[in-house]
Amino acid sequence: MKIEMDKDFRGNAYIIQNEDVLLKFSGGFADLANEIPNTLNTRFATASMGKTFVAVGILQLIEAGKLKFEDTLGDILDINLKSIDPGVTVEQLLNHTSGVADYFDVSVMDDYEALWTDYPNYRIRHNKDMLPLFIDKPMMYPKGERFQYNNSGYVLLALIMEKITG
Repeated sequence: MKIEMDKDFRGNAYIIQNEDVLLKFSGGFADLANEIPNTLNTRFATASMGKTFVAVGILQLIEAGKLKFEDTLGDILDINLKSIDPGVTVEQLLNHTSGVADYFDVSVMDDYEALWTDYPNYRIRHNKDMLPLFIDKPMMYPKGERFQYNNSGYVLLALIMEKITG
């Protein structure tokens, strides 16, 4: 079974079932202003979309009984958490109430590109490579005290997934 793609679709689609490639498609431009076409190797900036996949992965681990909402960073990760409270729970990370310093705190920064001045993003190949952006910063507030959107919490959740799944 082959799948047809609308020729006006902008982006990439690659669908396999078992070993069969059902669709391999690139359309539109990766850079519209310069008319650089998408290819199957085009990397897209997905911003916070990754958080959805991390959350689903964590919830699947909870459903499988390999993790609990109440589990803490200190009990799961075998890294030096430095100023991060080791009692921060999986639930607090998921619902943005951990208090962990956010590597891109919009209340302090408004230029995402400036984030990468001292620590270029080409250095990031693994989740642990994000740690230098926040591991040495103090907690923003005591864990569980309030909601504040938090990117760093999802880096820590990704590290938890890696630890549990190997």
